[in-house]
Amino acid sequence: MAGIYLHIPFCRQACHYCNFHFSTSLKGKNDFIPALLKEMGKRKDYIGEATIATIYLGGGTPSLLEPVQLRAILDGLRETFILDPAAEITMEANPDDMTLPATMRAWRAAGINRLSIGIQSFFNEDLQWMNRAHNAEQATECIRIAQGEGFNNISIDLIYGGPTLPDQHWQENVERAIALHIPHLSCYALTVEPRTALDTLIRGHRRQDVSPDDQARQFLLLMDWMSQAGYEHYEISNFALPGHRSRHNSSYWRGATYLGLGPSAHSYDGVSREWNVANNAKYIAALADAVATDSIGAAADSVIAEREVLTPVQQLNEYIMISLRTIEGMDLGHIAGHWGADAARDLEARAQRYIREGKMTGSGTLVLTKEGKLLADGIASDLFFDPADGL
Repeated sequence: MAGIYLHIPFCRQACHYCNFHFSTSLKGKNDFIPALLKEMGKRKDYIGEATIATIYLGGGTPSLLEPVQLRAILDGLRETFILDPAAEITMEANPDDMTLPATMRAWRAAGINRLSIGIQSFFNEDLQWMNRAHNAEQATECIRIAQGEGFNNISIDLIYGGPTLPDQHWQENVERAIALHIPHLSCYALTVEPRTALDTLIRGHRRQDVSPDDQARQFLLLMDWMSQAGYEHYEISNFALPGHRSRHNSSYWRGATYLGLGPSAHSYDGVSREWNVANNAKYIAALADAVATDSIGAAADSVIAEREVLTPVQQLNEYIMISLRTIEGMDLGHIAGHWGADAARDLEARAQRYIREGKMTGSGTLVLTKEGKLLADGIASDLFFDPADGL
């Protein structure tokens, strides 16, 4: 089984905190769809004969696509790859694109069976501070419309830790999601990424900076609230009712093979990683130049994609980082089988510090506690092996 991610690089407007690749100009949208379809055909060997279990349309804002464009993309995938009849097909959507029931019906008719909605907050002050295109009323109404049109497998994004979000409002956001019967929540601390609009505004003292203490407190509160409501905290940022984990994202955390299509999209086969150029015009031009080739190589290779072969140490470090974010934790037996018993013993010894401090539990499998999850990235980094040392 494998997965496919498609990056749709267009947005109605730029959110202040976002550092993903996107364009607020829609002029290239019509040229982009044929280029994406062309890339499918030229990259099909990356998957080989593997059945596609999950498809994820991310961005950017895939919900900006016209229904006919969305159907063309999904039909192209069906014609090019072997799709599991029960494949999970997720599309990211923004509330301002979800005002009409007919739109939702068109999405379902095209084959979308799961929505990931960028709600972020149910309060206007937060949405305005983040420069979101929708308002609080749309945040609630879009969910009701989607549910009314048969979308029961829904995830929403919520952001916490911002200066406009007091604890009471954060609780109300979470309680609203639970009351709306949302089976999956992805909750992220507001991060100030370099070279984003938010970074510029904060450095120019035109926006209040985020507080790490507020973020830690609100994350701890979130974990308690979601547990009480019966949600499984199956990955650092993700909570699901039983049976509603994101199958696509879970495949990432298991290290499964996935193919990325579109500008800036990443691919991974367990040994190497590839990433497409984060430039719409170059991506489209490269696909036009590659018409006569059997793959993206040769003339277009240096333009559309770069490739990195991971060393055994890099593969192990990636497993450490990803596994510690999940409820299943880091399996020392798996490490011993893939990277050697010495590596597993070394990790177990170095993990004892975090076990003593109450940030980690387990012996054969190492799992972060609530307090450990606050420091997940730092703990993983501390357990990494030095690439210069080898295994």
